[in-house]
Amino acid sequence: MSKSPLYRATAAAAGKHSRRTAAAARKHSRVSMIAASAATVGALGAVAFAAGAEPWTAALDNVSHTVDNGSQLTASGQNADVFKTITGAVSSKPAAGAQLDTIRSAATDGSTAAPAAKQRPAQQEAVVVAKQQAAKAAAAKAAAAKQQAAKAAAAKAAAAKAAAAKAAAAKAAAAKAAAAKAAAKPAQPYLMYDSVTPSSIPAGKAAAVYSNGSYAASASQTAGHGQVLWIDTNGSNPSANALDVEPGDATPAGAAVWVQQRLSAHPKEVAIVYTMRSQWQAVKDGVANLPTWMQSKVRYWIADPTGVPHVVPGSNATQWYWGANYDITTANPEFTH
Repeated sequence: MSKSPLYRATAAAAGKHSRRTAAAARKHSRVSMIAASAATVGALGAVAFAAGAEPWTAALDNVSHTVDNGSQLTASGQNADVFKTITGAVSSKPAAGAQLDTIRSAATDGSTAAPAAKQRPAQQEAVVVAKQQAAKAAAAKAAAAKQQAAKAAAAKAAAAKAAAAKAAAAKAAAAKAAAAKAAAKPAQPYLMYDSVTPSSIPAGKAAAVYSNGSYAASASQTAGHGQVLWIDTNGSNPSANALDVEPGDATPAGAAVWVQQRLSAHPKEVAIVYTMRSQWQAVKDGVANLPTWMQSKVRYWIADPTGVPHVVPGSNATQWYWGANYDITTANPEFTH
């Protein structure tokens, strides 16, 4: 369709003034490209809105002329009215303010939302808070796990200690039972060897040697024997374990005196009297005159060399073998205590 002369003239004028506005923006650095574009758009809008009105042509020429000369639009005269009409300004703010608003509107694309740069600190703060909360939760979890492990270790240690105590108690009870059983079991008679030459007595056997007289022995001669019985041959040593009552040695009458001396010096021990079966009764008659508690502590060692192991009834030990190197006696358990 053919367009009217008025439309063609309006379009030509808009193109002319747009080119002038752009040239002015390139020539003068004070006016930015955004302001030039805004002025052009405003001019085009005004022309399109009032197409066919001749005064708008003059107004556009004035705007172009003003921009070409680098001068500022003022708030007085026809140029100012035209500029206000074109730009839609309704306040008394300087043109620079309107241009600044236009620039700001163009920079934000007409949006009133806060810039992304201003939103980032809040987002970063939220991330930091989330990280802190996660770290706090992890620390709490680690502390709880550590506490649980400590409790488990303490419980394990307590269980081990209780088990050890229980085992020790069981062991002590077993040892006590074994000792009680051993004590309840009757002790058996044992063999004892005596000689005028201690070295001839078998090693490790209970031995009886003389503490005085012609065959007195020394402690070194009795080494290697667990039990040693010391014999007094004449009644002069009440510290000895036994008194030898036979012809040539102590007498039956002297036996009671020796028993009294020994038990007076060693009341917790026993007094052993060795004698022949033929003299045993005489010895007992003398001991019968002693206090009862002393009589109870007298032990009789009777010589009855039959060659057969035995214990004469009523005696505590019996010497049943006489040999060239040593004699052998069978002693009951209570013989020395």
